This record gives sequence, structure tokens and C-alpha cells, in this order.
Amino acid sequence: MGAPRISMLPVLLVVLFSLSGATLADSHDDFLHCLSLHSADSASISKVIFTQSNSSYLPILDVSIQNLRVSTSATPKPFVIVTPLQTSHIQTTIYCSKTHKLEIRIRSGGHDFEGLSYVSEVPFIILDLVNFRSIEVDTKNKVAWVESGATIGELYYRIVEKSKTLAFPAGVCHTIGVGGHFSGGGYGILMRKYGLAADHVIDAHLIDVNGRILDRKSMGEDLFWAIRGGGGNTFGVVLAWKVKLVPVPQVVTVFTVNKTLEQNATKILHRWQHIGHKLPDDLFTDVTITKVNSSQVGKKTIQAAFKALYLGGIDELIPLIQDRFPELGLVKQDCIEMSWVESVLYFGGVSRERLDILLDRNALPKQTFKAKSDYVKEPIPESGLEGIWEKFFEKEAEIAFMMMVAFGGKMDEIPEAALPYPHRAGNLYQASYLVAWSKEENAESQKYISWIRRLYSYMTTYVSKSPREAYFNYRDLDIGTNNVGYTSYAQASIWGLKYFKNNFNRLVHVKTMVDPENFFKNEQSIPPLSSSPKNKGP
Repeated sequence: MGAPRISMLPVLLVVLFSLSGATLADSHDDFLHCLSLHSADSASISKVIFTQSNSSYLPILDVSIQNLRVSTSATPKPFVIVTPLQTSHIQTTIYCSKTHKLEIRIRSGGHDFEGLSYVSEVPFIILDLVNFRSIEVDTKNKVAWVESGATIGELYYRIVEKSKTLAFPAGVCHTIGVGGHFSGGGYGILMRKYGLAADHVIDAHLIDVNGRILDRKSMGEDLFWAIRGGGGNTFGVVLAWKVKLVPVPQVVTVFTVNKTLEQNATKILHRWQHIGHKLPDDLFTDVTITKVNSSQVGKKTIQAAFKALYLGGIDELIPLIQDRFPELGLVKQDCIEMSWVESVLYFGGVSRERLDILLDRNALPKQTFKAKSDYVKEPIPESGLEGIWEKFFEKEAEIAFMMMVAFGGKMDEIPEAALPYPHRAGNLYQASYLVAWSKEENAESQKYISWIRRLYSYMTTYVSKSPREAYFNYRDLDIGTNNVGYTSYAQASIWGLKYFKNNFNRLVHVKTMVDPENFFKNEQSIPPLSSSPKNKGP
């Protein structure tokens, strides 16, 4: 996939981008006419345009929406959905959206926690990359090209088709779209061994605001740096990514050990905080906190589920854990040997009976939820953990969890400024919180959102400070948003420094260089520096 789906569009189309300020009637009909007029093949583009009057409009809109909280009758809908089949369709869509002042929301898998890939408060269209999902795996050179509309499950499946000892270090939710996952960093169960998904991107093809198709060489190292963790819908439309594959053993080992409060969960978790980030980088661990039924009838308790992936066999893992973390009480019966790709399904909570479930984009149930994230640099004392348990005993936390993912390993070795994702050395673990409720309860969603905000407030004492860091791919509009119109550097830095720390400054300069008019934008996209006197810049 040296140049995936790059058609020879007439030079006239690229020239038209420089004339996009032309004064045409700003109407939806004119936008549709523009698509037809400026497409190299008007017949082909007509097949990928879905207006609200089209019977396929709602099914196409809804199929990739993963958070039902942002899919209600009151949720703003796009004027049109474009599902491009070739690059010229994307180029034409960008040009006509600029001309007719419509925002573009770019969607690959639809997993944005706040729905920013398919919702906007101003007139907008969705550019849905579902048809850009080609994958080419080259096992000889240990690389792959993957288009942005593919899911990470599809990528894993195509790798395993050709090799049992190559893998890719991305997430465990196999329905996530590659485009969003890679552009926000992308962590998974190989993180402590190999780092992030974005750390293994070695080339990309992108369409910029002027309709040019760029690769790493032609876009330059600044822009190439920015798209690997600086967020999607900001710098252009990334068509495809070239990634390095990584070696894994044919057999890996997983385990889950559940401990309740009655089984000393508080003390065991307190101990894990001190050793999880120091374990060998072949060993990934996380802990999930939930409220469960107690052994006492009619009562609830807190459960800590300790889960691990070890890149080796059971006979190596057991003595390691017994030496470094004896408090867990791990025994051989807790462990299962399997292939690397099966471990992805294991951590994703999906049946391992058929690997082709990785190709099913709708295998996981949709949820109605709100989520947040933090980074922890010092162990939380037992008294602090007990305060967390109190929050989980509240009635709004029936469907809620807190996940702690141990860092260290390779993550400690990669400099903070290597990519926009800055959360490297110094973090014991990443903490994430999620509360869910039934779609029928959406009218009462505020009580659940209030609960997670109370938990987040409680955690202030125990997490990173100045800034209080957050993970971009766990989008949270509570931490700050851009304006509908002009957004100053100072305002955007409220949320930007939390996601990117000092890398935010460089991202702003890259944005100013490649998209100075801020065409690609959303509520948390990087803004360009403006000539406005209000904006002093970094």
C-alpha cells in the first residue's frame, strides 16, 4: 500500500482550494451541487452521499455511534454523511465544506467518548471513513499499511493470518477505529514492553486542508510528529498509517485474580501500587474496581480484579509473581496459556472460540456512559482507597468501574516530547473511571454524571497536579472546551495542557503552519495562533 487509493485527480481541483473563499450561496443544496460539480466522477460520489431524506441515513449514522449518551433525539445531526470510496471524494468534500462553511467531523470507529467524531453544535457533515479499511501486512519486513477506517481488530486478524509471532501494540477493544486510536496515542497490553501504537507509526498518508496528499517526507517531521498523538480532526484527514510490527512469543500467559474487601483487597491493592510499575516489562498488569454482591445475602462489597498478561509461559510466571507480589496468592490454576491474539480477546471480555470475531465491528454492546481519566505518581494510602470504596457504595455506582493500568517498562524510556502523548516516566499508573446507565435512564443521566464528577473531585488529592493530566483518547469535555468561533491559546491551554503538557505549545505551532484558518476543528481540537490581539500565544 505504497500509495493507497491515490487517484490522479485533475490539477484543477487542488487549485480550487485556494479559491475556497469565493462567495457562493451558503445553502445545503449548493453544497451538494458543489460535490457533484467538482468531483472527478460525479456518478461515483453520488453513491456515497447520504442526506437526511435518504433511507440509509440513520442506519449509517447510528451504526458507528458507541456512546448512546450522545445519540438522542435532541442530539444535533449532520446535514449529510459522506462515506468516500476514493481519495478524490475526500478532497472534494473538504473543498466544498470550506466553500460553504460547513464543519467536517471525521469518523473512523465512532468511539470518541464525547461523540466529537459525529456531533457538532454548528452545521456540519460527517466524513465517515468506513470504506477506507484496507490492510496490507508484510511479514518479511515486519511492517503493515492500515487505512484509518479499519478497526484494530481487523489489523490484528490480518497480522495473525500471516504470523503467529508478530503483533502490534494497540488496545484491547477490537472495534476501535485505527484513525482515532493512533491519532490519540493508543495504549494496550503490550505497552510496558513496546510503548504506544503511535510509537510504532513510521509513515502516513494525509490529505491536508488544501487537498494535497502528503506522506511523511512531503508533510515534514513536525506534522508527522503531531498526527501521532495530537488528536484527529485537527491537522487533516489521515488516510493510512504504516506501522512497525513487534515480536511476541507463540505462547503467552494471562490470569485474573479477584479480591474483595473481605479478602484483604485494600492492602493487596496498596501493595500493587508500589510494585506494578517495577515488574519486568514482559509483564502487564491492571486492576479493575467494581461493586459486587457480598457473600452476605443482601449486602454489597468492593472487588479488585487483578489481571495480567505475561509474554511467556506459566512456569516462568508463577515464581515471578510469588517472588515480587506474594500478597496476591497466585496459583497455577489461576493462569491460562494462549496466543497473543487470544489474550486481546481475553482482556476485551470477548469469547476466544472464534478469532474472526475480531472482524465484527458490532460485536460489543453499545453503552450509555460518562468517563474520565487521571495519572497517579504516588501510591494512594489505604485511607485514600477506603474513600474511593465509599464512592462506589453510592447507589449511582451500580454500573461503574475504576481501572488502574500499571506503567513503567518501555513507557519510562521514551522521552515526554517524543510524541504529543506526554504521559511517560514518573507515572505509577493511569486511572480511568466510567459510569454507565441504561438508555431508558437517559433523562436521569445527570445523577450519574454528578456521581463520576464527585469521584473525580475526590481523587484530586491523589493524582497528578499542575497540570492534572488526562488521556486524550478518553475524551472529557468537563476539563475545558473551545468556543464555537475564535478560541484563544489561553483558553485552549486549559484542556490542552492536561492532555499534552508542554507538547501543547508545539502542537499549536504545527496547527498554525498547516491549517491557519482552523478548518479542521471541534470542541477539543488544537487551535492555530491568531493575529487577534487577544491571543498572546505561548
